[in-house]
Amino acid sequence: MPSSRRDRLRQETLAEIREAARTLLTTRGPAAVTINAVAREVGMSGPALYHYFSGHDDLVQAVTADFFAELAAEMRAARDARARTGGSISARLLAACRAMRGWAIAHPAEFGWIFTSPVPAAVTRSPDSARNLAGRDFERVFQEEIATLWETNPFPVPDDVPPAVREQLRVYVDRLGVKVPVEVVYVTTSCWIRLYGLLCMEVLNQLDYIYTDVEPIYEECLQEMAGMLGLDYEPPPA
Repeated sequence: MPSSRRDRLRQETLAEIREAARTLLTTRGPAAVTINAVAREVGMSGPALYHYFSGHDDLVQAVTADFFAELAAEMRAARDARARTGGSISARLLAACRAMRGWAIAHPAEFGWIFTSPVPAAVTRSPDSARNLAGRDFERVFQEEIATLWETNPFPVPDDVPPAVREQLRVYVDRLGVKVPVEVVYVTTSCWIRLYGLLCMEVLNQLDYIYTDVEPIYEECLQEMAGMLGLDYEPPPA
């Protein structure tokens, strides 16, 4: 059923509000993203903005969902581009991981917002919130390739995952909707934590006192990940 004019106008206003929040974030920092400041950017009063978002937390989570979606789209585009040229699973996975770093480096404020914005307990308890759905979609870009790899070329996994860890991974796998054994996710999560953690440290300038160029360290991490997954490492295009 076609949306009504009122619905279209509401969606346009919601998008305008989220874009205003992004502009404040990138130009003045996260502390500048307040309800009143965003309202001023779009030419409305603070109270009027509450007709669109229930409060600051709601706005933050909506903007975070936008960033997750944009990042996931960038990773999928890189992955699919390698697939169209006959790229192997290794090439596709590496392309997606490099695209993640490329987006983060190009959008440090947005990536920092994803990493540092507090997640209210109500959002944590709501698996179907917009933020959590977008976050899981982002995670699937990585985990879906792992699932394909596991089906075609299984890699070594441990058989002694601690029971408490196993149960947490089982819940995560069920929530993500990727059909792989928890032992597989145990290995890939270790890879992901190091890769994503390194990127967060780079984008948040936590490695500046050591490195002026973190790309070789990131590539080293990718090479180690490829080895753990039984894949051939392919250097980035020259």
